[in-house]
Amino acid sequence: MKRLITILTALTVWSASLPASTPDADALLAKARAYLGGDAALDAINSIHYFGSIEMTETPAGATNPGKSSIEIIFQKPCQHRLVVSSEKSVDITGLDNYFGWRRVEPVATGGARVQNVGLGKEQIKRLRANTWENLYFWRGIEQHGGAIMDKGETELDGVKCRKLVMSYGPGIEFVRYFEIATGRLLLTETLPVGVIREEGEIMVAGVRFPRKLIATAAAGADGKTRVITITFDRIALNETFPASTFEQPLISGAR
Repeated sequence: MKRLITILTALTVWSASLPASTPDADALLAKARAYLGGDAALDAINSIHYFGSIEMTETPAGATNPGKSSIEIIFQKPCQHRLVVSSEKSVDITGLDNYFGWRRVEPVATGGARVQNVGLGKEQIKRLRANTWENLYFWRGIEQHGGAIMDKGETELDGVKCRKLVMSYGPGIEFVRYFEIATGRLLLTETLPVGVIREEGEIMVAGVRFPRKLIATAAAGADGKTRVITITFDRIALNETFPASTFEQPLISGAR
């Protein structure tokens, strides 16, 4: 695939220009993995399947309340991803099949609306790949996936001593994470274009700790509104096996 060489080259050049991780950062990430469940449990994960709901609120409030939508997220090694958001109006599907990404929007109601079914651009695919790696490999071997870690040292967040680590996958694709030094617990993630992501609660699955909620707050945009997206997980399944067709772009005539 012609996109393969372009993406690999861009990631390799960028990661080679970044400083290597420090011993302090490596020690903290080892503690963070232990907090989640430990190397054996994390490395045994080949796929993650999330079920839940997603809701967006605006401040000041918008004229209409979009309400809650259902959400389903699949990550599968080595680098496959599928996201489905279903509302009263549409089913919005995003897929990543290794080096090919796509999006499909299917209207629920008839009335002239047409199915949208398009391939994603190079930058969108790079971002999807980075997000997929972050979710499947739990900060281990990031350099092997085209990324690098920058240690920004100790800091304090809400009165808690933290270490600030930047997981970088290229210009504009960075996950700035704040880990509690004492426990290794992830307290906060900053990422563009979302903004700030916090985790709340937990779900234990096969000895691995997952968040119950993800709360993403975007800085005020040109319209002056601050938006908060809350994803609540009802159930998480590990190590299901998904066929290749799960992540392939559907034909325009119908979903697979």
